[in-house]
Amino acid sequence: MRRTIFTEEHMLFRDAFRHFVEMEMVPYNEQWEKDGEVSRELWLKAGQQGFLGMSVPEEYGGAGVEDFQYSAIIAEETVRAGVASAGQGMGLHNDITLPYFMAYANEEQKRRWLPGMCAGELITAIAMTEPNTGSDLAAVRSTAMRQGDHYLLNGQKTFITNGILSDVVIVVAKTNLEMRHKGISLLVVERGMEGFKRGRKLEKMGQKAQDTAELYFEDVKVPVANVLGEEGRGFYYLMRQLAQERLSVAVLAVAACETALAITLEYCKERTAFGQPIGSFQNSRFKLAEMKTETEIARVYVDRCIEELNAGELSPESAAMAKWWTSELQKRVVDACVQLHGGYGYMLEYPIARMYLDARVQSIYAGTNEIMKEIIGRSMGV
Repeated sequence: MRRTIFTEEHMLFRDAFRHFVEMEMVPYNEQWEKDGEVSRELWLKAGQQGFLGMSVPEEYGGAGVEDFQYSAIIAEETVRAGVASAGQGMGLHNDITLPYFMAYANEEQKRRWLPGMCAGELITAIAMTEPNTGSDLAAVRSTAMRQGDHYLLNGQKTFITNGILSDVVIVVAKTNLEMRHKGISLLVVERGMEGFKRGRKLEKMGQKAQDTAELYFEDVKVPVANVLGEEGRGFYYLMRQLAQERLSVAVLAVAACETALAITLEYCKERTAFGQPIGSFQNSRFKLAEMKTETEIARVYVDRCIEELNAGELSPESAAMAKWWTSELQKRVVDACVQLHGGYGYMLEYPIARMYLDARVQSIYAGTNEIMKEIIGRSMGV
């Protein structure tokens, strides 16, 4: 299917990033999956070649290009090459945390942090989720009480992407205990601050190369100069940025559907049963036809959402629809592809088995799909 959202410049970027993936990610991915994290060298190389902070203005070390197509290309190429979990941390860095600094950091903060983030020297994370809150961000229990020129931060976070490697962490905390969502602020915690501790690296069923960890904050003195935006506006900032995060999930989901389908189509043409390719059986053809149709429909919608995001017109409900529909489609498509692979689909040496494990979390993070339906329903006035 021809995609009109990409220009010749985008395609040149795709070629360059595809080469980067093949040279700098594919050969090391197996070791990263064993380690549960990628190497810091990958981040430095990505920064050197301009694959980090593309939307950041040149004066802060970025490329100064704001269209989301570049982020979509990075996601699609890592999925295509089978290194999606290794690329997840970069996706979070580019598409989820950096936009907070672009939108809410003051001039001093931008000059202090953005150049290192674009160079791969400062790896970012955002710490929202707590053991007892999940999707209810207004109920966070982490506290940051102001004491003169600093806040005293206490709390615990979990399921934090880049939790081990991160140098700069946006922490969601209550700065006013008497307020609910209006008492939430965003504080930037830096590596080395006394009382900031990494917990265990969490072992996941999928996404093996992406480091995910628990974080602990015990009387961490966070300077007032490290508050992002205004105190008490954190919940509002989170709600404004979540649409792009959810679109990022949808981009990954559709790319996974396309990749799984391509792998399975090739397998169905080569694998024989009863003297003929398994793809020639009616059941196989129908399954492949159903997957191709639904995937192309999803692709059209997600590409439209990308255009709306670039125009500043992507609504929370449109992003929620994209996220929940495509992530559920991804699970259905990959499951059907495993079935068409037969027993080989259950073997981890086959890419489709790893894709099956990686897919499950897509309907959970960035807000569960049940929350997505709640957002959509409320937008309909019910």
